[in-house]
Amino acid sequence: FTASWKNEFEAMQYCFQTYNSSCTKEVRSPAVYVVMYISAVAVVMLTVCGNLIVIVSISHFKQLHTPTNFLVLSLAVADFLVGLTVMPFCLILLIETCWYFGEKFCILYKTIGCIVASVSVYNIACIAIDRYLAVCDPLLYSIKITANLTRIAILHVWLLSVLYSLALLYFNGNISSAEKHNTCLGECLFFINDMWSMADIIIFMLPCFVMLLLYGKVFIVARSHAKVISSFKEQLPFSHERKGRISMKSERKAAKTLGMVVFIFLMCLMPYYICGFVYADMNLSFSSIVNNFLTWLVYFNSSLNPIIYALFYPWFQKTVKLIVTLRIFNTASSLITLFQ
Repeated sequence: FTASWKNEFEAMQYCFQTYNSSCTKEVRSPAVYVVMYISAVAVVMLTVCGNLIVIVSISHFKQLHTPTNFLVLSLAVADFLVGLTVMPFCLILLIETCWYFGEKFCILYKTIGCIVASVSVYNIACIAIDRYLAVCDPLLYSIKITANLTRIAILHVWLLSVLYSLALLYFNGNISSAEKHNTCLGECLFFINDMWSMADIIIFMLPCFVMLLLYGKVFIVARSHAKVISSFKEQLPFSHERKGRISMKSERKAAKTLGMVVFIFLMCLMPYYICGFVYADMNLSFSSIVNNFLTWLVYFNSSLNPIIYALFYPWFQKTVKLIVTLRIFNTASSLITLFQ
């Protein structure tokens, strides 16, 4: 009985019990699996539904058709794709510690994940540039930054992200010879050599440093603007004073909200690269569990952005009510005033 129980227990430690080349897996109690899967479904639903509301809101309501919101829309599309196509399989991999969906789908999973991660990084970098120009050089921003220019920038972000991601995957063998990088059956590893790893770090980390520098400048300038308006408010006519205060307050609030989006994004992204530096310096490689968790943390950022919008954007709260109550199907609903 003891020997039989031991053999059965050992068999449960493998992803595919009938294959000798199968990877080992983590075994948890049924209660833990139930909690983890319920949490996973909740996170996926939040990501998909939250970002879908952002997409519908900005697309439908004319008042939200601004350069900044078009960038937010592009980011929401990337986050929506994460929740719809990448996050469910990432969470299953994190819970089961095994890849059960085959080699071809592993390639597709890595491809889409790489593309949306690249799009997110550069969308958020564009948002940082947008807020920098709006706060630090409002005259240039009002003249030069148009909706059409923003659409062109977004198109280039998506196109370059797709080309870079395909090149990164192909030249590192993730597409042409992906099975060679998996040491056992039940793995879906992302392989990258030293040269491409350095290029990837530069391509991803450079925008992160740009974001931090620009937002540091934005908050310094916003504070100085507030002091100037406060010192001159008694000399201005009431209507001009009020208009100036409202305009500057709006810009500062947008900068703070989107600054929080940038900050949370960096907090989700940085652990992956920091651990990569540490492990590379020690000549080690990620364990599959650590790698899966850090990858999920990057994707989890897609769930947090709608929460930030809901907490700090009054227009988002209003559009949620209009969408849930189906008032967006009313005639001329796209012209509804969401804010003054």
